[in-house]
Amino acid sequence: MDQNTIDEGKTLGLVAYLTLFGTLIAFFMNQDKRNPFTAFHVRQGLGLGILYMIIGYVVSSLDSMMASMSFWIFFSILFFYGLFGAITGKLNKIPLIGDFFQKTFKSIGQ
Repeated sequence: MDQNTIDEGKTLGLVAYLTLFGTLIAFFMNQDKRNPFTAFHVRQGLGLGILYMIIGYVVSSLDSMMASMSFWIFFSILFFYGLFGAITGKLNKIPLIGDFFQKTFKSIGQ
């Protein structure tokens, strides 16, 4: 991937990590030009957003402040990791689960 492609996709790559609405906005705006950098970050952001909702549902049923805070800190770090990768123009996969997101959502951006 060349630097021009990365520079064109940085803004939408950044938007992809701003809640699931941001992911949807980045996805639909990327439909015209099909930037692979943006598509990568849309897949990562979508996976994080869905995983956040699933695990958040389970954690909220525990009614434990310690579990809730751990959950928030864990996902904040993951979202900032992806956000930092989009800002710096790198294809950083989310640790442990980034490959799964890329395989699961491989049809996005093609």
